[in-house]
Amino acid sequence: MRTSIATVSLSGSLTEKLTAAARAGFDGVEIFENDLLASPLSPEEIRARCADLGLTIDLYQPMRDVEAVPEAEFGRNLRRARHKFELMNRLGADTVLVCSSVSPHAVDDDSHAAGQLSRLADLAREFGIRVAYEALAWGRHVNTYEHAWRIVETAGHPALGTCLDSFHILSRGSGPKSLEGIADIPGEKIFFLQLADAPLLAMDVLQWSRHYRCFPGQGGFDLANLLGHVLRTGYAGPLSLEVFNDVFRQADAGPTAVDAHRSLLLLQEAAGVAELPAPVVPTGVAFTELLTADAEPVTAVLAALGFTRVARHRGKPVDLWQSGRARVLVNTGPAARRDGTRLAAIGLESPDPAAAARRAETLLAPVLPRRRDPGDAPLEAVSAPDGTELFFCATGGDQLPDWRADFEDLPDHGSPAPSAIRVDHLALTQPWHHFDEAALFHRSVLGLDAERSVDLADPYGLLRSRAVSNADGSVRIALSVGAAPTDDTAHAQHIALATDDVVAAARAFRAAGGRLLPVPANYHDDLAARYEFEAGELETYRDLGILYDRDAGGAFRHCYTVTVGRVFFELVQRDAGYQGYGAANAPVRLAAQHTPH
Repeated sequence: MRTSIATVSLSGSLTEKLTAAARAGFDGVEIFENDLLASPLSPEEIRARCADLGLTIDLYQPMRDVEAVPEAEFGRNLRRARHKFELMNRLGADTVLVCSSVSPHAVDDDSHAAGQLSRLADLAREFGIRVAYEALAWGRHVNTYEHAWRIVETAGHPALGTCLDSFHILSRGSGPKSLEGIADIPGEKIFFLQLADAPLLAMDVLQWSRHYRCFPGQGGFDLANLLGHVLRTGYAGPLSLEVFNDVFRQADAGPTAVDAHRSLLLLQEAAGVAELPAPVVPTGVAFTELLTADAEPVTAVLAALGFTRVARHRGKPVDLWQSGRARVLVNTGPAARRDGTRLAAIGLESPDPAAAARRAETLLAPVLPRRRDPGDAPLEAVSAPDGTELFFCATGGDQLPDWRADFEDLPDHGSPAPSAIRVDHLALTQPWHHFDEAALFHRSVLGLDAERSVDLADPYGLLRSRAVSNADGSVRIALSVGAAPTDDTAHAQHIALATDDVVAAARAFRAAGGRLLPVPANYHDDLAARYEFEAGELETYRDLGILYDRDAGGAFRHCYTVTVGRVFFELVQRDAGYQGYGAANAPVRLAAQHTPH
């Protein structure tokens, strides 16, 4: 289906918004009136710019407080409308959005509203324009799509139809039955469909709409069900996004537009009207890759954690460190930045790497070109929203290329000590403006399941976190975002290593010269009040800086290394039934990391 986006959904000047929409793959745009008024381009120049970019102008919006008003005021509204219709002709737009009135002068009289809308449509038809009447959820007298349709049906004018807006419909609740009335509207009388998701919040609907809308799949609305109802009417117009969001208005227009278009592809897939390559869910973490200009600090931590340097890449300055089933690549290539070690790439075990890459590319994930020697394993890689490279690969498979074939064993590494270490989860911090994009990306491109978003208290503000995982927990990624665009905590990333005995692992790490993150004594004093421990257990946790959490499924014990560059490690012991990540302890960890050591 054709896709469109309202210019109000993106940041920047009108020309920046149009360019971003076109590059992201949209077919058309809704021109929001404020964007036109603030543009130095004439309507004719905007029309030409859209044509050059391959964009149609699908809607001009909005006209407000038009109908069900005293006659003198309606006369002024017709004068205003004539001016707008002349402008639309210059712009090349043939449909105008008219919102249900919120004017204190509007009267509760459907026949009066229908009569005035009919006269407005008479004027619009002189200019070859259609009027799409929309019920605002906070409209003074008309605030449901069923009511708006009754007025349109009463008017009976060929140039007058309705606009369905998912936010205005679904924000009013009432469950699945609230959509049944859509079947009563002929498809040809649905002049336009606007789509937006939103988190489920208990707040004033106007403020909810103006600040918290998001793209399909990023909120709590069942948009696939709504779209199915609309398409069954025979609606053949575009799927258009109208999203008011404070964060999106500050983000770069280009990535936001890509995320927006991805959301519409996924919505069409969910509604069964488009077939995309099926998700290929990763089955494990093959490796993590650290990029560093100085390998010594991070390799010292790895050695203290029990990792052994076992191999080196045949053609690149990349060493493979391994402990048990956990593998870390240390890359000292020329791309390394001087701001310290960072987590640059993740290798994801995939049963079908090529199919995983096709899914990612179809969903607009940037495919990464690779400098590859003739003998290198053919690895597929894409970029996540935060810039982390994701490799789809296999380890030790008979039918698929093994990424380890690119490495030569080091003759002097000896045999690694037996270890039960494995990757429990990865924690990736996201660009401040793209947290929702990251969650949608990992769900849709990788096929991971998302948990609820949680807020974590940092000494300098609230952090948001949301975990995604596969069904058996062999891939767990915690996505987080700092409290503000300049928050340094937004740069921290960490690798959580699972062990069967966190106490023994922490002692071995410290004995090998590793530095554990100190935890305030007040924390362990509070643990004593909350839980009962075996004799000496709490004293051990206090000595090693081990934190503790418990839920209905079991216990979670964990501790942290000090940060090296932008990366730190976590040692965790997870009871089989425990599903969380120790979120209750995050404020203590964050405060400790802010304290100089």
